[in-house]
Amino acid sequence: MTLMSFLQFFVWGAWLTTLGTYGFDFKKWSGQEFGAVFSTLGVASIFMPAIMGIIADRWVNVEKLYGILHILYGVTLFFLAQTDNPVSFFWVLLVGMCFYMPTISLSNSLSYKILKDQNYDVVKVFPPIRVWGTIGFIVAMWITNIFSDVYSPLSFGIEFGEKIAHLFGNSINANQFYFASIGAIFLGLYSFTLPKCPPQKLIDKNDSLAKKLGLDAFKLFTEKKMALFFVFSMFLGAALQLTNMYGDTYLKDFKNVPEYVDSVVVRYSTMIISISQISETLFILAIPFFLKRFGIKKVILFSMFAWVLRFGFFSFGSPENLGLILIIFSNIIYGMAFDFFNISGSLFVETSTDSKIRSSAQGLFMMMTNGFGAILGSAISGYVIQKYFTIDGIKDWHSIWLSFAIYALIIAIAFAVLFKHKHDPKEVATIAH
Repeated sequence: MTLMSFLQFFVWGAWLTTLGTYGFDFKKWSGQEFGAVFSTLGVASIFMPAIMGIIADRWVNVEKLYGILHILYGVTLFFLAQTDNPVSFFWVLLVGMCFYMPTISLSNSLSYKILKDQNYDVVKVFPPIRVWGTIGFIVAMWITNIFSDVYSPLSFGIEFGEKIAHLFGNSINANQFYFASIGAIFLGLYSFTLPKCPPQKLIDKNDSLAKKLGLDAFKLFTEKKMALFFVFSMFLGAALQLTNMYGDTYLKDFKNVPEYVDSVVVRYSTMIISISQISETLFILAIPFFLKRFGIKKVILFSMFAWVLRFGFFSFGSPENLGLILIIFSNIIYGMAFDFFNISGSLFVETSTDSKIRSSAQGLFMMMTNGFGAILGSAISGYVIQKYFTIDGIKDWHSIWLSFAIYALIIAIAFAVLFKHKHDPKEVATIAH
């Protein structure tokens, strides 16, 4: 399962944070042409996990469905690497995301089922296994950063000396999709060797379609506090999408400044962004303390203000001196921005909803963040950046990140004023452990 967790996020991390660089820098597509591409993750997250969950619950072994989806995802990435039109790229990537996004929840189901069947303490054993997913994401980013040009699956005709010359040049190209494709197909085949996890058939055939799809959780929108929480979840999901879309592209664009063209930030942009994922693994360990000490609302607020710092530090960053320190700090603070909201938000849903719809409510939380939030962040940001912050093909990254920081600050202040939630240390402590 450790290998499964590693590869699960390796095959995503190989291209996710460099997708913006690939489209804007390598392919030279505009924000309007390429902005919609980032919404594919959100569109797929809205309906595919629920559909695949129903299939796994009623008809197909989880490990088999998981393997099939990864093989199809790998094949799709192979075709994606050969797609040159931004419109076609959108549709091919959307198909790929429809295959990939359900595997995130399926991988958790697989891990829980296998651990329980072997009488392991899931709460104790699963987190160390899941950490390897983040490690896989980081390793994939590093491989993309260092070896993308050198070990291209389709460039064996290039002289070895020329490849070595490119080793530290880090020109992001389609090879990132080939790396992910190979990993996904391998993971798909490997999953067929995992212990069998047959359908549990927990969904009654007489249940309504709305209940089967978890749509009954939408009644939570009639409760003011839950409605506010889900709306803010969408806005924070948009913030996450912004950093995934533009972080690597921002660092790469320092090459447009003559004195920075050979800087560490330009050469190793993906490695520097990977500090965010390293930070993520560390901040996870601090969450139980913060939850017990400050409560869910304050921890979520810490996350929101961390997003302000994330974007603000990027706005004033540069490849040297204090600017470089700000870029590094921005990546370090990402761990708090990402983990504190996602885990605290999930905990809020766990403690604030009826047990009969709790799983559906968790799905709704993910739908609002990774679904509608991702679509909001990608669609609007691509248009705004192209129309207001791009002049003669050059992006004004200082103003872009500053506007994102102001956006996050407004969300944080509104959340602090509008969202009411009483901290219960005993309740939090019980669930956190």
